[in-house]
Amino acid sequence: MTGLFFKSVKNQRSGGGGDDGGDGGGDGGNDAAPLLLLPPLPRVGGEQTTTTTTTAATTAVMVVTSSVARRRMLAVLAVVLVLLLAVNVCVVWSEHNSSRPFRPPAPARPRPGNASSPSSTSSSTSSSSSSSSSSCSSVAESWRFDCYPERGAVVTEAMCAARNCCYVPVVTREGASNGGSRGIGVPWCFYGPGYGLYVAPAGGWVETPLGMEGNLTLVARSPYPRDVATVRLSVAMETDSRLRIRLTDATAPRFEVPVSVPNVSRRAPSQLYRVELTQEPPGVLVVRRSTGAVLINTTVAPLVFADQFLSLSTRLPTTQIYGLGEHRAGLRQDVNWNRLSFWARDNPPTESTNLYGAHPVYLALEAGGAAHGVFLLNSNAMDVVLQPAPAVTWRTIGGILDLYVLLGPTPDAVVQQYTEVVGRPALPPYWALGFHLCRWGYNSSDGTMSTVRAMRAAGIPQDAQWNDIEYMHKRLVFTYDTKAFASLPAMVQDLHAHGQKYVVILDPGVSSSQPRGTYPTFDAALARGLFINNTDGTAPLIGKVWPGETAFPDFTNRATHRWWLENLKSLHDLVPFDGLWIDMNEPSNFVDGSLDGCPNNELENPPYTPAVHGDSLKAKTICASARQSISSHYNLHNLYGLTEAMVSYSAMVELRGRRPLIISRSTFPSHGHYAGHWLGDNRSTWKDLACSIAGVLNFNLFGVPLVGADICGFNGDTNEELCVRWMQLGAFYPFSRNHNTIGAAPQDPTVFSAAAQAAMRRALLTRYSLLPLLYSLFMGAHQSGSTVARPLFFEFPHDEQAYAIDRQLLWGPALLVSPALEEGARSVQAYLPPGTWYDFYTGSAIRSKGENFTLDAPLDKINLHLRAGFIVPKQVPDTTSNASRGNPLGIVAALRPPESGKGDDGGGEEEEEEEGAQGDLFWDDGETPGPLQSGRYWALKFKATQSTLHSTVLHAAPGTPLPPLGSVSVMGVPRCPNHVRLNGGDVSFSYTSSTQVLSVSNLTVPLSEAVTLEWQ
Repeated sequence: MTGLFFKSVKNQRSGGGGDDGGDGGGDGGNDAAPLLLLPPLPRVGGEQTTTTTTTAATTAVMVVTSSVARRRMLAVLAVVLVLLLAVNVCVVWSEHNSSRPFRPPAPARPRPGNASSPSSTSSSTSSSSSSSSSSCSSVAESWRFDCYPERGAVVTEAMCAARNCCYVPVVTREGASNGGSRGIGVPWCFYGPGYGLYVAPAGGWVETPLGMEGNLTLVARSPYPRDVATVRLSVAMETDSRLRIRLTDATAPRFEVPVSVPNVSRRAPSQLYRVELTQEPPGVLVVRRSTGAVLINTTVAPLVFADQFLSLSTRLPTTQIYGLGEHRAGLRQDVNWNRLSFWARDNPPTESTNLYGAHPVYLALEAGGAAHGVFLLNSNAMDVVLQPAPAVTWRTIGGILDLYVLLGPTPDAVVQQYTEVVGRPALPPYWALGFHLCRWGYNSSDGTMSTVRAMRAAGIPQDAQWNDIEYMHKRLVFTYDTKAFASLPAMVQDLHAHGQKYVVILDPGVSSSQPRGTYPTFDAALARGLFINNTDGTAPLIGKVWPGETAFPDFTNRATHRWWLENLKSLHDLVPFDGLWIDMNEPSNFVDGSLDGCPNNELENPPYTPAVHGDSLKAKTICASARQSISSHYNLHNLYGLTEAMVSYSAMVELRGRRPLIISRSTFPSHGHYAGHWLGDNRSTWKDLACSIAGVLNFNLFGVPLVGADICGFNGDTNEELCVRWMQLGAFYPFSRNHNTIGAAPQDPTVFSAAAQAAMRRALLTRYSLLPLLYSLFMGAHQSGSTVARPLFFEFPHDEQAYAIDRQLLWGPALLVSPALEEGARSVQAYLPPGTWYDFYTGSAIRSKGENFTLDAPLDKINLHLRAGFIVPKQVPDTTSNASRGNPLGIVAALRPPESGKGDDGGGEEEEEEEGAQGDLFWDDGETPGPLQSGRYWALKFKATQSTLHSTVLHAAPGTPLPPLGSVSVMGVPRCPNHVRLNGGDVSFSYTSSTQVLSVSNLTVPLSEAVTLEWQ
């Protein structure tokens, strides 16, 4: 497997300093080798010695190959510059320590073509004081980069002047704005023109086998402790479409996210980008060769690289920004002074706050429809600020700045390039794509089983039954209640006999308060030193979760893997579960930090705290200074859910020998390689129903395609209409589960009226009929990194009307889902991008120029449309995926009309044929790991013209059963054929003239061989 996996790394310096901040990473009392072999980290020192140098030419320079003679000449120049340093150092420091900020020249401009200026007038390079209107007022409000970002600080002019920054209050018609009180908005205290802390290497940038590099030298102190004196800036041109920019401490190792990423040794030969390293001010410009668009320009604001405060800003070429999760918002991010905080937190989905996971990656859609992405590989707490310049500021409190720039140029290509770095999504077992049912409040195994029986009696599809924490004995993980859930083993046996599966919840918190010798799970982990320890490493950190006092496993300790597997096996021997639901793994804690509190040190109270919910890193989680096997929790907090998912994935494969289903609440980049995600503890409201679409689409962008929300809502009581509409939309979540909380009214489909049950049944049977399509899309995600559910603009990047749509979604490129999302609605306003769209149920065509259409939406219908030019596989559905897999397959071809040439689809991701359609099918046994590696799979390609349809076998697996072809539907056949032939022989058919649909049914044709259908 490739991608983002934990690895052994060299000694690294802390992301936080101070007496207790030296990130030791020692064993903390653990007796086993860590997952990441990281020696103790040295304590970060105090004040750094600052050196200065004169600057080089003011124009941006592109590094070129240096000859030996040139290198010698540069060496001589370096000596001269050292001599000049003695003359200039006093001048520079005098200027820095006066009221006048240090001012290198204005931001660099790329070649060819200039970016829009960050000043409302020509850029100023004067050395006027921080309060001088001649320089400070030249900075347009949208280009103000915050010099005093501390949350809650009431910034005065004197405070701003102490940082040598500009202070200009923002006055509106109503008077002064709230910027001075640190409400997010136009900053009052901001960097003036030319402000800078580092200068470029005097000898210029140096070429490397991968790209370019050089050292930036600190010439002025930041307001934060322990500035890094020498920052190494390196640029690696890893592939034609991927660039890596790293800023590290040139003299000492620092904490880096301990993961494997692609190892590249030579620069790509034909880059889609051009890179410029500038001298004054120092920075990086990345330009798209084909359009000249400036994707990255880090010279627009000063770099700050202190031990616990790192800030990097870059100009954005567009206001169309997506991603940056996990947050609850619309699909497209607001760039009007929008601050997004990243620190995994147990918090029900709420706007303007950090949630369960951290995904510091964005996708930008440029003018003209090209897309690029930027990923910051950093696991520390951070803020990301979007401002209307447009520009973005990355502000993190540890580690390094490690940026990947992904050139696309299509949106889906950006996601493919991203997952090439972080790891392709796992291929889920086929049954995972069925419907799942759960609630907290069944109270017993008998209560659980009665719901399963009711679902069977109602003929409503269900693949898996889940239980929440109530199945456990006293809420102790790896146990089950042998009284209330006495029949649980028999229940699981019954589920398996009916082709259904069982999933259990596991929380990471392990009870520490049971009598010694009565709870082997805790006793063994304590004896082997597998828990996260307190700050001094002498004992496990004790918090409080569902079972009371709890300790937290350290999943970065390699020995924890075996212990986790042993406990899973012990439970599985009693209750043979099929999947894992790992919850509370931010990790959540019902007390802040620990029962003993947290020490008062720089890890708990860093110089800068991002705008996290609770205003503290320890809020509802464990102490940041807690010790894990390889580092402090300060550095590893955002990785906790990922490490649990990794350990759970490998354990489940070893335990069962089959592909596992793992659904996790907390996530981090590469999570999709191991597990899926649900969107957390939502509410039973129409707003939450609508918001779920953006959440699903964002996680597909993050490389976690197996995602869905709790259908009908988790918190609060639902109602029949809301639950019907949510079951309809939920039938088209990649991961489809109905779940709610204890004390709330039951909401499984069988508790509602017969009409509601019929609507829910219809939606789920439609999903089950399309499982071959959904599974094939997941194989595409697994193989190439493509999205499963995607926004409309992914397929129509030139269509500006599609850019903000988050009330509809696509399955792959072909199936458009337009749900009803408002109470009482019996019609929906659906946007259909340019092209021909066929009603999935009837085949009737709508030819759109990129318009909104009013579609009927009675309570028993969710609108689905097939995009012309595509073929999708389907199957006769049953009430389980296991039963469905034995039924005949079908092919639905949505022909592109003959008169529609290339390009009328609004610029889709792929150019389809001028006429006809195409599609594919992936099929295997649905559960064996590694089908691509073993070759045990079928791959079929479908192509159609105006008179023929062909099915071709691209890869065969004779030992794997492949259902026969049972039906073919062709949409967009303009006239009734005289005859239809299948593989040369006449077959009966039907034709509906009102919708122009040709249908051939009652077939039993093997798809293991080529199939040709012709009509004339």
